[in-house]
Amino acid sequence: MATTPTRLSKQTRREQLLDTAVAIVRTRGADALTLVTLAEEAGVSRPIAYDHFATRPGLLLALHRRLDERHRAAITEALRDAAPGADEVARVISTAYFACATDMPELGAVSAALKGNPEMEAIQHELTDSYAQLMAAALLPYTGLAPQALRLRCVGLLGAAEAIAAELNGERTTGGEAVTALTGLIVGGIDARADRY
Repeated sequence: MATTPTRLSKQTRREQLLDTAVAIVRTRGADALTLVTLAEEAGVSRPIAYDHFATRPGLLLALHRRLDERHRAAITEALRDAAPGADEVARVISTAYFACATDMPELGAVSAALKGNPEMEAIQHELTDSYAQLMAAALLPYTGLAPQALRLRCVGLLGAAEAIAAELNGERTTGGEAVTALTGLIVGGIDARADRY
């Protein structure tokens, strides 16, 4: 007797589609991700893919948000277990950041695919600010910097982290070297004595 496929809730279907989108980007690159290829790979009709994301940029933006949320959740979880101290917190942030960068290389590919999209610029600013706030909150007990000055330094450190992640993903450095470099930048960056320059 044939079984009738279970109809997924809208949220469950969206998650399934985003899982499929990650797999497409991982195996074929962001350029291969379209609503048509998504529907084909997920085994759904095209209208279902369009109903969830409307446009390719809409799909890419949803995927970017999801990957970024996973990245921040991993760092938040790692910070819960961090021993106190600037060096230890900086090392935990660095280790978690690069673990995510290598485990989720799709995030960089999706970001690159969205370059030039005005909506992406606003979302990127929002995500960077959220990430900088997360870092600043973890580092605040170990610095004499004012919260706003620390947040701004964390924004700069995120730019450095992204550049180092590109080196790591391009196999021009090792994970250990990347963690050591970013840890050093973070510890040096939160030194309030440097604020007088």
